[in-house]
Amino acid sequence: MASEELAKKLQRRLATEQSAPPDLCVVDNRTKTSQGEEHEKTAVINGSATSELTAKLSRRLDINEGNTEPKQTKVFNPYTEFKEFSRKQIKDMEKMFKRYDSGKDGFIDLMELKMMMEKLGAPQTHLGLKSMIKEVDEDFDGKLSFREFLLIFRRAAAGELQEESGLLMLARLSEIDVSTEGVLGARDFFEAKVQALAVGSRFEAEIREEQEERKRQELERKQRRAAFKELQSTFCP
Repeated sequence: MASEELAKKLQRRLATEQSAPPDLCVVDNRTKTSQGEEHEKTAVINGSATSELTAKLSRRLDINEGNTEPKQTKVFNPYTEFKEFSRKQIKDMEKMFKRYDSGKDGFIDLMELKMMMEKLGAPQTHLGLKSMIKEVDEDFDGKLSFREFLLIFRRAAAGELQEESGLLMLARLSEIDVSTEGVLGARDFFEAKVQALAVGSRFEAEIREEQEERKRQELERKQRRAAFKELQSTFCP
């Protein structure tokens, strides 16, 4: 009887503990922790988005004020954009560019340009190197892309670089010959192109004159044969 009563008491106590309300302090602390974590996550996300938006707005402001230029999205084709150079010349420039692009990132930065000028035998000061890059740095990123590298040789060929320019020394000391038919210097490049076209036109004109002369001679021979046959038929009926 006593054991049955003890068993009932234990069952009632167990049922009471299972149905007891949760500890409000523990629940409140857990809720606060969860809410704090959510606030922290939201703050991080909002902060990242704000930073990205600020950067975009800052770049747009620089573009509008002319301090920088929009990034080029078009595909660069050196053979169509730099038609004044032959495929071999562009290939030679590309080999040279890759040789000094030690980082293999598609750019020649300040230190790589420093090494290039030293190997070419025309070392430059830090300010001189920065000035060289600035002359052709169209996207204001402080380094030379392959397109900007080609601009050096275009401007050298067109005589647009100052005599004391480090870029002119680079073009002259490089292994790339940007002259026409390897005869004239880079400064006379475009003038030489015009002369070459003129020579080609004269050559074509001479060929046409020779062809016309041969036609005239052939026509005269035919006329002489016809006259001889007519004369022969007159005396030899």
